[in-house]
Amino acid sequence: MVKIEVVNVEKPEGAECIIGQGNFSIFTVDDLARALLTAVPGIKFGIAMNEAKPQLTRYTGNDKELEEVAAKNALKIGAGHVFVIVMKDAFPINVLNTVKNHPAVVMVYGASENPLQVIVAETELGRSVLGIVDGKAANRIETAEQKKERRELVEKIGYTID
Repeated sequence: MVKIEVVNVEKPEGAECIIGQGNFSIFTVDDLARALLTAVPGIKFGIAMNEAKPQLTRYTGNDKELEEVAAKNALKIGAGHVFVIVMKDAFPINVLNTVKNHPAVVMVYGASENPLQVIVAETELGRSVLGIVDGKAANRIETAEQKKERRELVEKIGYTID
C-alpha cells in the first residue's frame, strides 16, 4: 500500500526555499551550509536534512528563525535524505549550481519564493518525495505590456548588462 500526502511548506514572507535530495546527511548538511556562505555574501539561511539512520533531522545555518523553519519543514516531509534550504538576501539562481554541484546532492525538486507543496508517498519502509507543486498554475499568456514589465523588473534587480 502507498499513501499519498500533500505537505505544505511554511516559510516567512519573502523567503526563498530549495528542496532536494542528497546522501550522507551527517556531512552534507554542514557542507552545503559552508557552500551557501561562500556563494552569496550576506545570505541568511537555514538548512535541514533528514537522515535515514538514526532517523534525525539535522540542521544548521546562520539565522535562527530560518534554521527552525527549515528543520520543521524537513521533519514534516519526513523522507530520508531530503534537504530543505530556507533563505533570504539571495535568490535560488545565486546558489542552485553550488547546491546541485555538491557531490552528495542527488537532485533538486524545486526552488522558489512561491507557495510550495511537497507531494509525499509513504510505504511500510518510509517516505519519498514524488514532486513539488510550485505556486499557482498559469492561466494566460503574457501581453506585450507584461513582457515589458518583466524585463524592467529583471533589470531593476540587477540582471542586466550595461
